[in-house]
Amino acid sequence: MSSAAQFAKLARSDRPLTALTAYDYPTARLLDEAGIDLILVGDSLGMVFAGLPDTTGVTMDQMIYHTTVVARAVSRARLIADLPYGSYTTVKDAVENAEKLAAAGAHAVKLEGGSAPECEKIAAIDDRGIGTVGHIGMLPQHILEEGGYKKKGRSEVEADRLIRSARDLEDAGVESIVLEGIVPEVAARITAAVEVPTIGIGAGNACDGQIRVIHDIIGAFPWFVPPFVRPLADVAGEIRRAVEAFRDSVV
Repeated sequence: MSSAAQFAKLARSDRPLTALTAYDYPTARLLDEAGIDLILVGDSLGMVFAGLPDTTGVTMDQMIYHTTVVARAVSRARLIADLPYGSYTTVKDAVENAEKLAAAGAHAVKLEGGSAPECEKIAAIDDRGIGTVGHIGMLPQHILEEGGYKKKGRSEVEADRLIRSARDLEDAGVESIVLEGIVPEVAARITAAVEVPTIGIGAGNACDGQIRVIHDIIGAFPWFVPPFVRPLADVAGEIRRAVEAFRDSVV
């Protein structure tokens, strides 16, 4: 069964979809072996891997490299890679860069936004046989324009726009839609309005699945933890403990 067929089967099951980010081989292999459905090589690597203030500094070369590395570890999960900021300004750019990520091992690419231009790019990528994932709500690549991370769907006008965007993305051919930073009640309405699965992050529990940045749930990036995340481990604390023990053992 192809990975796309496997994903379609999962999306129709009663079990919520699970998705986590990975940027390196050992992490990706652990996620794959643990049964995570979707592994995202996210442009969030700019922050939790490279120490940038936001995701806008991530390049295509970096995304290709990390996708190649992660793809070596993945044998069962569906592998998605972000198209980074500035890499899909035109339809031509979107298709060419999607093809590069697919050649690096991605089964699908994700791009932010749900307006007509993004839908046109998604349709063009889909025509090349590459899966696409939509992303609406809070858009990290637009943080500089918006002046920060802001919850979406607070007004009825904005809620209607988000629902319309989700439907347009579905019509364009996306296999799923990430709902980020959306008022939970609105995320529930979006989920009910489309047939493709919705995958939430900071959007409540009514979505068809949930996605998180791996560093957030394992406590590997203690300098910032999103308010909607409950770390399930303390990797940073364990690293500090081991390093201090090594330091003290050297005589």
